[in-house]
Amino acid sequence: MKMVRAMLRPEIADAVSDGLAEAGFISMTKMNIFGRGKQKGIKIGDVHYDELPKVMMLLVVDDEDVEDVVAVMKSKAYTGNFGDGKIFITPVDGAFTVRTGQAGL
Repeated sequence: MKMVRAMLRPEIADAVSDGLAEAGFISMTKMNIFGRGKQKGIKIGDVHYDELPKVMMLLVVDDEDVEDVVAVMKSKAYTGNFGDGKIFITPVDGAFTVRTGQAGL
């Protein structure tokens, strides 16, 4: 299993969610967050915005589904501009359903 974490533009998050659902990836966690990337924020006129709003999506998927999830995220989130986002993939050693105690996804 792998955890896919994506930090994306808030205005594109619903399109990414819908794309993942259409591809069969229904379970996910979505949070509003703030952060900055390599650009260290954005400057508009005399005002510097150090941290920008983003949406973080978290999905745990089987190893063989990672490429499909990343492909959907990349295609739906792409604008071609700075700040489109970042996707991180990390291993997951285990998962348990709290209500039933069942192991796995």
